[in-house]
Amino acid sequence: MSEIDKLFDNNRGWAISKLNADPGFFDRLSHQQNPAYLWIGCADSRVPANEIVGLDPGELFVHRNVANLVQPADMNCLAVLQYAIEYLKVRHIIVTGHYGCGGVRAALYQDQLGLIDHWLRPIRDTREKFATELDAIIDEYKRLNALCEMNVREQVTNLAKTTIVQNAWAKGQSLALHGWVYGISNGLVRDLGVTMTGPETLPPIHRTRLPE
Repeated sequence: MSEIDKLFDNNRGWAISKLNADPGFFDRLSHQQNPAYLWIGCADSRVPANEIVGLDPGELFVHRNVANLVQPADMNCLAVLQYAIEYLKVRHIIVTGHYGCGGVRAALYQDQLGLIDHWLRPIRDTREKFATELDAIIDEYKRLNALCEMNVREQVTNLAKTTIVQNAWAKGQSLALHGWVYGISNGLVRDLGVTMTGPETLPPIHRTRLPE
């Protein structure tokens, strides 16, 4: 069996197991998706979003990229964000980083990887912003994990700065932003305590008004 054939074989086994457990599963799934959550996470293959939080397909809308960044020029991320908020009406957006992230490591140690260096620039900026705090951490692994957490916090703030999120809040839509970090070594997620439910925690310069 080839590497690709194995995937088809796995797919058939998965579909059968789903039907055995719930004969109506795929019929319900084919009619609509109604997730309460948008997950913005890292593309790392060791971080399977649905499995980590025990949700089935259709229950978690997912966007993934290298190092779970929310960048104002990333049309892909913004399109996902707008669709999730305005059409799916998600109630929670969860930015989830993970300890030992390769993208964060590259930014921390100034590794040159090519095109991806441009993508990781915001994390290098975060590293510079918190240089004093990071440099005080002697253990390299703990320093890396501290930057992983800092990166998540920065991305939650970036989310709150988008007009997409702020317009939803201005209209009274129930929407909470969360920052989590996942431990690959133990399979557990940690809430970083940066939940935002309105624009009041942002400086006034980053608060926008709906057009007249």
